[in-house]
This record gives sequence, structure tokens and C-alpha cells, in this order.
Amino acid sequence: MDSPQLTHVRVNVRDLAKAAAWYERLLGVPAEGHWPPDNPTYVHFTLGPAQFALGQYEPAPATGARFNFEVADVDAWWARLAPDADVVEPLFDTPYGTRKFTIRDVDGNELGFVQK
Repeated sequence: MDSPQLTHVRVNVRDLAKAAAWYERLLGVPAEGHWPPDNPTYVHFTLGPAQFALGQYEPAPATGARFNFEVADVDAWWARLAPDADVVEPLFDTPYGTRKFTIRDVDGNELGFVQK
């Protein structure tokens, strides 16, 4: 039996337009897959082999998830994001050999940026 491969993650948000704009600035890529086209409640970003999606649904589901993004130069990401970010964990070296920081998005979800 093959092991499962993660291909899609969705974050639940309260305001799709606000969250999509925030993530577009954060990730540096445009949101895609606006659905339904006339009044979207869903968008996604293609990030390597996986999709990172945002969804706004009623009633609003709970938030508070954590997502880690592996990056090649975590110091450059820190320099770019830290001045305007809601920082959970500032940039640091972990005892297990990575370097990382964690911020919050506009809905309180935690986003870790990790360099191996």
C-alpha cells in the first residue's frame, strides 16, 4: 500500500477577499481557482506539488491551524515579513537543525517558515 501524499490544504477564513490579498502579498503569487466565479468562497495558490487554499463558509468554522512552509532562505523571508507581521515566534535556530519563524495570518492561523 502506498503512503498518502499531501496535495491540498485549506485554511478557513472569515473574509476571503482580505485573506486572499494578504496571502498574495505574503507568498508573492496570485490566487487562482476562484470558485464559484461570480461570488467566490474559495481560492487556491499552487506552491510546488501542493495547493494551499482559502475557504470562506457559513457558519464560519473554527480557525487556529498551523502550516509550515519550507523555504531556501529563511533569513530573507524574515527580513521581508517581520516588520509588518504578527509574530508568534521570532527567527531562531531549533535544536533539531532547522532555522525558522512563525507568524499569524489575518484569521489567527499560524504560518511557520522553515529552512532545513
